[in-house]
Amino acid sequence: MTSPFGVYVHVPFCRHRCDYCAFATYTDRDHLMEAYVHALGEELRRGIDDGGIPPASSVFVGGGTPSRLPADWLASVLVAIPRQPGAEVTVECNPEDVTEALLATYRSAGVTRVSLGVQSTVPHVLEGLGRRHGPPQVNSAAELVASAGFASWNMDLIMGGAGERKEDWQQSLDEVLGLPDPPPHISAYALTVEPGTPLSRSPDRHPDDDQQADRYEWADARLAEAGYRWEEISNWARPGHECRHNHLYWSQGNYRGLGSAAHSHQDGRRWWNVRTPDRYVALVHSGASPVAAEERLDESQRRFERLALLLRTPAGVPAEALSGDLDDLVTIEAGRAVLTRRGRLLANAVSARLVDPGSSTSGPVDAPT
Repeated sequence: MTSPFGVYVHVPFCRHRCDYCAFATYTDRDHLMEAYVHALGEELRRGIDDGGIPPASSVFVGGGTPSRLPADWLASVLVAIPRQPGAEVTVECNPEDVTEALLATYRSAGVTRVSLGVQSTVPHVLEGLGRRHGPPQVNSAAELVASAGFASWNMDLIMGGAGERKEDWQQSLDEVLGLPDPPPHISAYALTVEPGTPLSRSPDRHPDDDQQADRYEWADARLAEAGYRWEEISNWARPGHECRHNHLYWSQGNYRGLGSAAHSHQDGRRWWNVRTPDRYVALVHSGASPVAAEERLDESQRRFERLALLLRTPAGVPAEALSGDLDDLVTIEAGRAVLTRRGRLLANAVSARLVDPGSSTSGPVDAPT
């Protein structure tokens, strides 16, 4: 049986940088696009030649804004990635970039799944998040994606933006679920304040934890009512539409990252490329490695990571892997501890109670450094 293996492709170009974004993205490097695509192809070729990139069970193109690249350029990278039969291939898109021609090019390159970065359907909330699309672009993109014949698709939403009221959040989710063809997969993230972002320097725009908790609980109940099941704390899917690439990450699978700032993992070894596209292109084109650094997890660290990741999913962890009285934060199902709705809101605190049931000691397992 062929083992799961993932390929992640990072596209670092954006038209506009959102105030909350801390990703390795750039608004002033479009002149590098063609050279960057060639460098991706070269890094991919090296990985295939040295045996480090076997046929992938899933491919994910993120960023940045992948849909900012000319579609045929991105397609040239995708068709070169070796894939297993039936592989899942996802590309992230901004709603304002979606056209029938772009989606047709993606389909011809083997894309099976599109993820739309919607964030909200309420104009003043979008403005507060620094987004450049509006409800008309959301509706148009959703209609085009739903009718394009992809196996699945996703919408990303963000709760807790500046000026967002409870009714705004409820309106966004209700409007997404009320589309003629609603997305079968929905990601809903609580806005986080990342150091160094414009948002971090504006305390008056920081989200309120209690409000975010209320909105999460409402969203989880609303999605369950609509036939979605939670597959990870911030992700819900209708049966059969779970994101396989995400599950590869959540199960400590092996994957190779291509592009600037892309991360890779192989059996406990993690490494990542240089952050800027300028350095990435220069290194690859000179024949050098673009890898910036690496880390290796020992067995204890890997066990902790596996438990912490599983805890965030309905699979849960062995009941004996959690210590102490966790009251209404977990339920025990067939010998496994699974987070309740309230427990998901306090997942980090629950993770601190993890112990290693496979060791000779009863103390908490070591966290990765």
